[in-house]
Amino acid sequence: MLFSHYMNEWLYGEDGYYGSYRPIGKKGDFYTAVSTSKFFGGTIANHIIKRFDEGFLAPDTLVCEIGAHHGYLLADIIEFIYTLRPQLLQTLRFGIVERFDKLQDQQKSYFTESFGDAIQLEHYHDISEINAHSAFFIANEIFDAFPCELFYKGKIGGVEEGKVVFDVDSPQAIAHAQHYKKDRGEISVGYESFAKAMAQSVPKFEFMSFDYGELAARSDFSIRIYQEHNVVPLFDEGLELEKVYKSTDITYDVNFSHVQDAFEAEGVTCVQFATQLVALVEMGILDLLSLLKEKVSEEIYLQELEKVKILITPSLMGERFKMIRFVQEKK
Repeated sequence: MLFSHYMNEWLYGEDGYYGSYRPIGKKGDFYTAVSTSKFFGGTIANHIIKRFDEGFLAPDTLVCEIGAHHGYLLADIIEFIYTLRPQLLQTLRFGIVERFDKLQDQQKSYFTESFGDAIQLEHYHDISEINAHSAFFIANEIFDAFPCELFYKGKIGGVEEGKVVFDVDSPQAIAHAQHYKKDRGEISVGYESFAKAMAQSVPKFEFMSFDYGELAARSDFSIRIYQEHNVVPLFDEGLELEKVYKSTDITYDVNFSHVQDAFEAEGVTCVQFATQLVALVEMGILDLLSLLKEKVSEEIYLQELEKVKILITPSLMGERFKMIRFVQEKK
């Protein structure tokens, strides 16, 4: 079985890792920016409001999260829009693209608990189902969860008896590797179809995504397993694939050049690539903290400040995670 098919089944197949709700954070296998601080979503809300003020987004824009897990990020965005510009909630639409019905049910329950009937959450199994003329798409750590091929010196890998074996010829993989100047590493599968689907879904949109990786491709393997906050490289000699298959998260560093090329091939413009530190500061996370300081006790402010520090400190999430942002505006 090609590794991309194996990874797809691992994450998205029957009983796959993402097929049912799994906790993120202290009780889960890993942390994300969303599980670290509500001000991550709050800063994105602040940016959305700015894009309204600039005239890019319409009042009835669909704010849509892709791969929302429990729905925390979109809920945080809504909470901060209510705090900063409550009148927008009267016209905005909110939605989630989620392929799994079980997770849709979890998200619906969470939104009902959080907002009652004040927010009408829209669900889509695929981007192609969306009907809107203006949208703001947000995703956190999705590109590292696309299945990938493993490439090594002209061959791509397959899984045989629990081992990765590089014995499959692939002219496409060779061409990809030559283009990005690498002789080994991961080759993501699906960026092109994802970009095409988004480009065709809504005539005018902004898409913002956060993930870990670099703009330049690495000629090395980064693929690894996360289990209860322990990280194990896929090619670790002691790792037995059968024991971690479908029960752990598997991920790799994103080649953002590949992401950018996929969207620009569809005529979608990349308007920004930055570290998470730069992106969040430019979008006003420090201004939001200043507002908080005026309204709460010193103890609560310091607690939230420590969480935000994790998001923007270079040695923690600030430099490792990147933000990429795209815009499409069809006449």
